[in-house]
Amino acid sequence: MNGIHDLGGMHGFGPVDAEADEPVFHHDWEKRVFALLVPLSAAAPFCVDEFRHAIERMVPASYLQTTYFEHWLHGFEMLALEKGVVTTEELRNGHAAAGSKPGTPSVLASAVEKITTTGRSARVDAEVKAKFKEGDMVVVKNINPPTHTRMPRYVRDKLGCIDRDHGVFVLPDSAAHGKGDKPQHCYSVYFSAQELWGTKVSRNDSVYVDMWDDYLVPA
Repeated sequence: MNGIHDLGGMHGFGPVDAEADEPVFHHDWEKRVFALLVPLSAAAPFCVDEFRHAIERMVPASYLQTTYFEHWLHGFEMLALEKGVVTTEELRNGHAAAGSKPGTPSVLASAVEKITTTGRSARVDAEVKAKFKEGDMVVVKNINPPTHTRMPRYVRDKLGCIDRDHGVFVLPDSAAHGKGDKPQHCYSVYFSAQELWGTKVSRNDSVYVDMWDDYLVPA
């Protein structure tokens, strides 16, 4: 979807100031938010694409004024409400409603570290014919979906070249909305910086973006 979260290539936001020796967490509460990912995704449940779409639905002004893990917390709250894990009142009060039945942990504490550090791949073991091959010239479709997509706005309607085929993966645009995996090939697509941002940038620079079959047409 088009939203303030898709900042790649947008002008007017100034330089990206990298923090020297940046810690993994700046505050203790960020650790607690990070720790919610495994148990909540199992209890809700939701996939990573649903989670990303929840963050994308933040009010633009709120998105720009909040931090990375505040975005996560917003996504968790939205999904917990939509999946019926908590009620609005429980979320507001910070504790379970009177008379509600205690939940059963869906993930053992001993398993959280392994799940968090190894993750789960979106690769699909399915025989799906690739639409493109290495070296093919392609153009990214120029679409503006109101739903989730992993197609950045700055590559739409741009000419690129298939650099490699990663294999078959879940299509985020479908999985984010409970419409199934819709497995298809995902490619690393090469774009020259000048194709994306004009002749004022270096001709030696390039960008590689992972793109699914549904995003591309032959050049």
